[in-house]
Amino acid sequence: MKVLYEDNHIIVVEKIVNIPSQADKTEDKDMLTIIKEYLKEKYNKPGNVYLGLVHRLDRPVGGVMVFAKTSKAASRLSEQVRNKTLKKTYLAIVNGKMEKAKDTLEDYLWKDQKNNTSYVVRENKKNSKKASLDYEVLKYNQKENVSVLKINLHTGRHHQIRVQLSSRGHSIIGDGKYHGRESNKNLCLWAYKLEIEHPITKERMEFTDLPEKTGMWEQLKGLNLTD
Repeated sequence: MKVLYEDNHIIVVEKIVNIPSQADKTEDKDMLTIIKEYLKEKYNKPGNVYLGLVHRLDRPVGGVMVFAKTSKAASRLSEQVRNKTLKKTYLAIVNGKMEKAKDTLEDYLWKDQKNNTSYVVRENKKNSKKASLDYEVLKYNQKENVSVLKINLHTGRHHQIRVQLSSRGHSIIGDGKYHGRESNKNLCLWAYKLEIEHPITKERMEFTDLPEKTGMWEQLKGLNLTD
């Protein structure tokens, strides 16, 4: 496990692709369990280890996650999620050339609980929720016909980035659920930057982590992603 930062209150790690954020019906090992085992071994802790899940990433998505090591930290970080002072920035590689270099996408999404799939729907559909994000094109590769996007979420709907891009004909590479090319390969969606206020010191903190520049992620070579 790659640890990006750790103190007495929080631990920031790279979530591994295709591992769930927390336990689910598959009973596969999850990030919460992996980190608890790491803490138990590192600090030789007896009994159960406390670890608070503050936010989630979809199973096929990798990138930066913060976990709380105390209940106080968990409460304060959860409040940051609610008031949107905790910010996540994503990288995505999508099919085709975007119509605009920058744009804000707004839709209403409806989740099909039975199939664990979301759809763009009309505003008045029962149980639909507004979804909003903005993107910036970092690179377009004409030969591969793919675009590298930097994405900021304004809302946190189920599969939001995947659905909103797919509905406009720009499915994420590797996304078999939403019609992406190369669906037999890993999803090209990565939470590469996380910004939080430290729950105790109140210091504004920023963490970045990039996927290995192999396969389709080779598109990141030469890009300045430190801004």
